[in-house]
Amino acid sequence: MSFFLSLSRFIDALNEKIGNLVSWALLASVLICTGNALVRYALNTSSNAWLEIQWYLFSAMFLLATSYTLRKNEHVRIDVVAGRFSKRTQVVIDLFGFLFFLLPITLIILYYAIPYATLAIQNQEMSSNAGGLIVWPAKILIPIGFAQLALQGISETIKRVGYLQGVVDASAFEKQAATPEEEIEAIKAANKLN
Repeated sequence: MSFFLSLSRFIDALNEKIGNLVSWALLASVLICTGNALVRYALNTSSNAWLEIQWYLFSAMFLLATSYTLRKNEHVRIDVVAGRFSKRTQVVIDLFGFLFFLLPITLIILYYAIPYATLAIQNQEMSSNAGGLIVWPAKILIPIGFAQLALQGISETIKRVGYLQGVVDASAFEKQAATPEEEIEAIKAANKLN
């Protein structure tokens, strides 16, 4: 089990780094959107390339951050129902979801996405819009994002199995939400700096 736990920590660290890196795509997208709007209204000119780069950045944020979101246990759930069960039952439900829904779907999408992205690369696919960008960088995000999600699903499965075996603490996969008291202290500390 120690090998699998090491693998899980490696996957978690990888997706943590990628998630933090991708967060900068939001800033870039906002700056490009703002610049594009200012140029369009001030100079009455625009470019499809600027619009498409925003789509690419949004795609990167969405596809590359899903594994980070799963790592942080922030995906939408029906906690009203699952919250009534014991922790052990909740972990079994998670395992069922990972093994019978998340992993099979990510693998099916990967099966189709890899040839889709490969074909776009081989053909050096370009946007059909005038002044548009090359398309393959956006299409390659699909298999990369789903590969990351599959890896994170494996990591989460390892942690849940470890919990059921008694070798992993639940804090390894639970939400790390701040308590109201911690949030109040953080606000007070921020106000002292200002």
